[in-house]
Amino acid sequence: MSLILPEHFPATDILRKEHIDVTENTRSVALKVRPLRVAILNLMPLKIDTEVDLLRILAQSPYHIEVTWMSLATHTPKHASPEHMQAFYQPFPELKEQKFDGFIVTGAPVEHLAFEEVGYWPELSDIFRWARTNVTSTLYICWAAQAGLYFHYGIPKHPLPQKMFGIFPQQVLDAAHPLMRGMDDVFFMPHSRHTEVRREDIDRVNELKIIAESEYSGVGMVVAREGREVFVTGHSEYSPYTLDTEYKRDLGKGLPIQMPMNYYRDDNPELGPVVRWRTHGVQWYLNWLHYLVYQTTPYNLNDIK
Repeated sequence: MSLILPEHFPATDILRKEHIDVTENTRSVALKVRPLRVAILNLMPLKIDTEVDLLRILAQSPYHIEVTWMSLATHTPKHASPEHMQAFYQPFPELKEQKFDGFIVTGAPVEHLAFEEVGYWPELSDIFRWARTNVTSTLYICWAAQAGLYFHYGIPKHPLPQKMFGIFPQQVLDAAHPLMRGMDDVFFMPHSRHTEVRREDIDRVNELKIIAESEYSGVGMVVAREGREVFVTGHSEYSPYTLDTEYKRDLGKGLPIQMPMNYYRDDNPELGPVVRWRTHGVQWYLNWLHYLVYQTTPYNLNDIK
């Protein structure tokens, strides 16, 4: 099917060049179907890169998806143009009376701060509360997964001795869970983070269930409330060169950064990455959209509770 995006959205041309079907809002009324409404709170500094990564993978679904980009009223992004934010993003206060089939909250480069020290934590807390009654299923990614687990369940984050950076095998712990349908026993997922959540903390909370885990990168995926909350510590949506760009950026800044593990062919950046996570990433997002959003969301969005 197709993504339904605003007119002149920057990602549209990129996606169409990749032969991904994109429908602009002005044509969506002719579809005569109710699209899945997915809101995305994009907290990443490089807005367009993150937009393309997420849209590229959502576009693989068989459903029409109408994407709404949410922003924070209490935070002004430093790396996104005001024109882009004003044209394509809506502050949370303008959306809080609406309901959505799905909701995605991205990571954010604030791992060095305690959650309560993040300037927009009060508003983010309001959004987390809002999602529980206004969204069928919420997907929290990377730092947002840690933030969501902390806010909802009191799970602490722990600093790592060095950045978890690379592509790491994840062991499926519950093959019968809808999110794991069609997945191999072991699949790969990109990680890029300085902190972690730990199994021993999660195991103490009965409402939480770990469904994927890595011997090296730790807890991979956690579900709660029968899939209404999903927490993923990695980035199955990453494009092939996202980690490469991050690695070379930090090298250029003289920052202490190790080469991403299990990423470059023969561990040689000049040979480029070996992409080993895309197929499972697409399957996993399809499972989220199909089993936890499409099959469980009411046709009348106002019936979400």
